[in-house]
Amino acid sequence: MSSPRGSTAHLAPPPSDALSAPVGRFGALAGWAQRHRWAALVLWVAVLAAITLGSTAAGSAYKNDFTLPGTDSQAATDLFKKHGSDQAGDSVEIVFKDTSGVKGAEARIEPMLAEVKQMAGVADVRSPFADASAVSKDGTIAYASVTLDGKTEEVPKEDVAEVIDVAQHIATDDLQKEDVAEVIDVAQHIATDDLQVEVGGEAARNAQDQDPPTAELVGIVAALVILVLLFGSLLAASLPLITALFAVGSAVGLIAVASHIFTVADFTPPILMLVGLGVGVDYALLIFYRYRHELLAGVQPAEAGRKALDTAGRTVFFAGCTVIVALLGLIALGLGSLQGIALAVAITVLVTMAASLVLLPALLSLFGGRIQRHVLRQQAKATAQGKTEGNRWLAMARAVQRRPIPTLLVGVIALLALSAPALGMRLGFADAGNTPKDTTSRQAYDLLAEGFGPGFNGPLIVLVTGDQNAGKAVQAKLATTDGVAEASPVMPSEDGALSTVFVYPTTSPQAEGTVDLLHHLRDDVAPPLEHATGAEVLVGGSTAASQDVSETLADRLPLFVAVVVGVSSLLLLLVFRSIWIPVKAAILNLLSISAALGVITLVFQHGWFGAQPGPIEAFIPALIFAIVFGLSMDYEVFLVSRIHEEWTRTKDPAQSVREGLASTGTVITAAAAIMMFVFGAFVLSSDRMLQQFGLGLAVAILLDAVVIRCLIVPAVMQMLGKRAWWLPAWLDRKLPKVSIERPEQN
Repeated sequence: MSSPRGSTAHLAPPPSDALSAPVGRFGALAGWAQRHRWAALVLWVAVLAAITLGSTAAGSAYKNDFTLPGTDSQAATDLFKKHGSDQAGDSVEIVFKDTSGVKGAEARIEPMLAEVKQMAGVADVRSPFADASAVSKDGTIAYASVTLDGKTEEVPKEDVAEVIDVAQHIATDDLQKEDVAEVIDVAQHIATDDLQVEVGGEAARNAQDQDPPTAELVGIVAALVILVLLFGSLLAASLPLITALFAVGSAVGLIAVASHIFTVADFTPPILMLVGLGVGVDYALLIFYRYRHELLAGVQPAEAGRKALDTAGRTVFFAGCTVIVALLGLIALGLGSLQGIALAVAITVLVTMAASLVLLPALLSLFGGRIQRHVLRQQAKATAQGKTEGNRWLAMARAVQRRPIPTLLVGVIALLALSAPALGMRLGFADAGNTPKDTTSRQAYDLLAEGFGPGFNGPLIVLVTGDQNAGKAVQAKLATTDGVAEASPVMPSEDGALSTVFVYPTTSPQAEGTVDLLHHLRDDVAPPLEHATGAEVLVGGSTAASQDVSETLADRLPLFVAVVVGVSSLLLLLVFRSIWIPVKAAILNLLSISAALGVITLVFQHGWFGAQPGPIEAFIPALIFAIVFGLSMDYEVFLVSRIHEEWTRTKDPAQSVREGLASTGTVITAAAAIMMFVFGAFVLSSDRMLQQFGLGLAVAILLDAVVIRCLIVPAVMQMLGKRAWWLPAWLDRKLPKVSIERPEQN
């Protein structure tokens, strides 16, 4: 039992005879890294250098893939391509505003459009003066349609950037500029005080300059500050960070090379960098903290490294495998870009795990003596001041154990209250209306809404198979449908086999009214028209495709969640030989994730704290679930494994909970603080999806580490008592033996 002051019993198990302690596989791995520390370091440096040089030479081939076979929007796109319709490619709009009338600027506009038409990636340009519908009723706003030769994700950003350049500034001979940006440059070069020229469309929005790496720098600085405060030493603080940076650097290069083989979205690098940084520091910190505890228990540095790997190293390995399993579960959702993100982040986690298990022990072997002297000086100073590490956590654990039911109720009610807004979450995708107001794509978006109505920025493209008579019949019906502001004239494909009608809703692209109109057209309007004309009617376009992706992800999410929870629970069952531990972990992890989704719903869907209201990005729930569920296992396994160590040693459930929380509370809180700052740095991005991703992860980690691991888990474990470790005898005999504890305790 612990002393009244808490003593240091909770800092590490009794040291026993270090030389006689059996060494497990992870301890043996640490021993190899210690004996060959210079070889291990040189190997990591060589690997990082080779990957960096290789990825630099090969370049990257990031590309987005939002195709979703089996949906109406994808079927429409495939037919467009098959029959040679110009609408197979997405478009960029060059928007003009002149308060005295855009007709007077025709002499300046037409030469610029002729230049744009000759650019790479441009299939066609339609002048506003060739189409009366492209000029607003008051004559002050007009637009030219620049049709690209592919979908937004297929057209190189260089092409789109070049268009932007041509539209906005004086064209140059710099062939390295992105094509869409050059169109913008050329277009805006003709702008004057009277004539405003902006370039809009999804391709233009994607082609504009990316944010500088502010988030990554903030995450690194925050991690270093927290580690220095935790350990009181720059050397000790730098080792987990160095390990993480080596791992992230290697992973980024590997993913750049892998992008030539697999479909990896262009927004993947910032995600994998921050996730890799957070996870890398987290894993290294768990091992280093256990190493420090072993030093405080009187173990020599070399043996402390082996013991740390045999305990915390096993925890890291198990937790990392759980994260990878959760991420690979995203592949089952069947969306190309999401699969690429899952693969990229899974590789990143694998590399960070390897760095923590090989590189960190080598670094500890190099600096073990200095770290030991610093740790012992700190302990002597604390003892002289009457301080004992972990006493506050012991006191909190005792307070929770005295009132486990109220603690549990308060924690669960708070999580449920935060989760409630997630029940009304609307999934979708950001568009130019969500970008900063000073960007040309946002200004073009606002001008088009001003001149042609809010639905103009998100038209539904209706495809009709058959002759133009069928197309005209469909167009006539669409023009009189409720919720439709205007239906364009019928546009035939090159071979005459298809007719296309642009349908402009009365509501903006992200409005619920537009979603209702999409379903109304597909479910109520199209079937009678197909019966009357004998033609097939499909509703596609980017707005429809976004909704199809959102609904498909929402439909497949429950199965994905069930698979990940089931596999993770099975792993916990094998490790802890308990029925209730995995059940508790699954329920509490789901609570923290749902609470995080509730928070981002309040902020980004309802517009709290000044955020622009709109739908939640369709990828966000699946991404947050996969990453957070896996990371939650870090803290779950780290805390429960220490509790289990004490339970194995003392068979006292109450003391086991106290000692487990006392020895892990500080490191769990520090690791969570680092993760919160790293993930929270995403909020600094101008990209709405990254903002949602960062806020969701930061909130989930905060709730998981503070509310769940430090309050709810001790309360539940106290209420369960010895039953927490119950497993039917017949099941115990059939399950294979898996352990994450030191060999001497098995």
